[in-house]
Amino acid sequence: MHLVALPAFTDNYIWMLHDRQRALVVDPGDAAPVLAALDAQGLELAAILVTDHHPDHVGGLAGLRARLGDGPVFGPARERIPPPYIAQVDGDVVQACGWDFEVIDVPGHTAGHIAYVHRPAGRAPILFCGDTLFSGGCGRLFEGTPAQMHHSLSRLADLPGQTQVCCAHEYTLSNLKFAAAVEPGNAALQRYIAACQALRARGEYTLPSSIEVERSVNPFMRCDVPEVVASAIAQGATDASGPAVLAALREWKNGFR
Repeated sequence: MHLVALPAFTDNYIWMLHDRQRALVVDPGDAAPVLAALDAQGLELAAILVTDHHPDHVGGLAGLRARLGDGPVFGPARERIPPPYIAQVDGDVVQACGWDFEVIDVPGHTAGHIAYVHRPAGRAPILFCGDTLFSGGCGRLFEGTPAQMHHSLSRLADLPGQTQVCCAHEYTLSNLKFAAAVEPGNAALQRYIAACQALRARGEYTLPSSIEVERSVNPFMRCDVPEVVASAIAQGATDASGPAVLAALREWKNGFR
């Protein structure tokens, strides 16, 4: 199994899994990078997974249909994506390319956002989380509520620590700048910032991250940590509950520069 990030637009990643013969892709907002990768490696496109309905996740579907043939497109049952596709809900298991992917409901960024988890034998699980979880951050609450996002991130935080976090954007450095403002005393965060800065300086990706890393550096996954709670309250959090802390952090982040 080979996991590949295909850059798209300004800062998107389209994720590809392949076995040197067949491939599946996740959130193809643009067909061109996918077609180029398939042609370069001589791969057959066997399936597509979609996490949410936004154009930068589904805009390439039409351009990939011919290459996909009769292969399936899987997507969230509670969102409209370009048909045809097979609707998925929490607890479903997607089978594609001989691999199984557990579906998890993770609303917040959008109302019906889903994530997919693959648990290969003897290897770290792989999480495709779209725009719900970013390294050092989370998605804007376009359609969902802070309580929904807090619950969604809590579910993802319960995954094994070694789980690879494959999100849809290279937002890491800007997210970590905000995280450092929220929790300046976090030594693990400072080490992670330095590591990610070095990666970007070499022209490399900061992703995939891991659930263990996100638990240690991501303020949106640390809404019960005293320093994070204090920062959120200073920014107007109504109380110290997880949803209230996340709401204040998200509003702060929306205007953070």
